[in-house]
Amino acid sequence: MRLKSFHAPTMGEAMRLVREVLGDDAIIVATREEEGVGVRVTAAVEESIPGPGMPAINDRYPNPLAPDPADQVTDILFRHGLPADLNQRLMDSIADFDAKDAQTLLAAALESVFTFQPLPEGRFPRPLMLVGPPGAGKTLTVAKLCARAALKGRPVGVISTDTVRAGGIDQLAAFTRVLKLRLMTVEDPLALADALDVQRGAEQVLVDSAGRNPYNQADLNDLRDFLVAADIEPVLVLPAGMDAVEAAEMARAFRALGARRLLTTRLDMARRLGSMLTAAHEAGLALCDASTSPRAAEGLTPLSPTSLARLMMPGSETSERRAKQTGTHA
Repeated sequence: MRLKSFHAPTMGEAMRLVREVLGDDAIIVATREEEGVGVRVTAAVEESIPGPGMPAINDRYPNPLAPDPADQVTDILFRHGLPADLNQRLMDSIADFDAKDAQTLLAAALESVFTFQPLPEGRFPRPLMLVGPPGAGKTLTVAKLCARAALKGRPVGVISTDTVRAGGIDQLAAFTRVLKLRLMTVEDPLALADALDVQRGAEQVLVDSAGRNPYNQADLNDLRDFLVAADIEPVLVLPAGMDAVEAAEMARAFRALGARRLLTTRLDMARRLGSMLTAAHEAGLALCDASTSPRAAEGLTPLSPTSLARLMMPGSETSERRAKQTGTHA
């Protein structure tokens, strides 16, 4: 007997897939529903009974005990809470892809649907401003980027526009002091333009911004004033583990201000990455880097199809670190 999992937006659609692939003799072993994500149906069929228009299962799977990589990818995507339509698009993209392991197959699916543009580690002509909602981890991410540049001996300029939040400047100032970097603070767009002129000798200029409410137009207008003050690239910072629909709405709001890349924080505190993938997909953002530790010295992980697939796999490095921290197995 061979088991196969099917994922679809509705139970009716899942059952239709079961009948098409395994035939009318398939036995339903388990079903699972998640609101907003879809349903997963696990069905079984005797190996000697082929489905309609299909060869015998023993012919398709010489080793019936070996896990099917496509089924494994289906389970992984479902576990991460992707919306049904995005899940289906990823699975459709690898329908004809031949891979012997789930990680390779998952990486192929991610590469076909998403764009990956890690932040540059060397000279970059445009200043990078980290933007996002309050508490997303922008200031710590600036510190991580500063540490990365400092460790490679590259001059980096640091500017903060976060002059309203209590302790906002102090937190970044503590990091820059340790790294022996000069921190400039500005309170308005004109001052930002002047500060950028002063920093022109740096290989990279990083700008920390105050958290903005993506549903408050006044907040967004204020941020837009800073972005148009000079040729700045806004990079959206969002934490992992959010509601997928909420994350997508936030991402679209910052995309309208010019953000083209998504940097995800708190991967060490999230078991599901569906919000990150949904936000990037719905807003048309490239995935760049991810933070998997609260410590500035541990830096960021540049994302690629392979590195992201590795993070999403059961037993990934992030999962193992979390298990050690909590004393449980992820």
